[in-house]
Amino acid sequence: MALLVLCGCGDQQGRPAPAPAGETGKTEEATEAAIVKQDPAETVPHWAELTEDQWRERLSPEAFYVLRQKGTESRYTGDYWNNKKPGSYVCAGCGTGLFSSREKYDSGTGWPSFWAPADEKSVATAPDNSFFSRQTEVLCSKCDGHLGHVFEDGPAPSGLRYCINAVSLKFVEAPVEEGKEGKSEP
Repeated sequence: MALLVLCGCGDQQGRPAPAPAGETGKTEEATEAAIVKQDPAETVPHWAELTEDQWRERLSPEAFYVLRQKGTESRYTGDYWNNKKPGSYVCAGCGTGLFSSREKYDSGTGWPSFWAPADEKSVATAPDNSFFSRQTEVLCSKCDGHLGHVFEDGPAPSGLRYCINAVSLKFVEAPVEEGKEGKSEP
């Protein structure tokens, strides 16, 4: 059981980890600053050629740990695991569109989970045999940033669960259509 917790995303029955001290009441501005220090959409011609030091300058320590060192954030601590707003999720490292709220669902794991990427070309997968287990790692196909893992225990129609570290994402809220403010769908 402890092995699954170390691997991250593997246990759907786990209890929430307590939030780290000082993590409550974060503002959107402070949260966004914790993810990426520079605008990820700015033009970088060759993402694969950035040095470790250049990535450290671009990303917060938490985002660097996950995206570049293949780390895993603690469950229930990321900003997007419970986000229900319509919009898109982009790579916090390079700004590539990765997932949509239309494919997001509550997997009960404490990490944002999706049954499919917005565009299959935006993510890549690779075998991950760390922590004495066999998993499939999910990477940003543009900057090769570690996003999380994909499992074969998700809902229909794909049967997949893309279990993604929230710190590896940046959420872009969908614009509200004129005349639809405050109205809910039936």
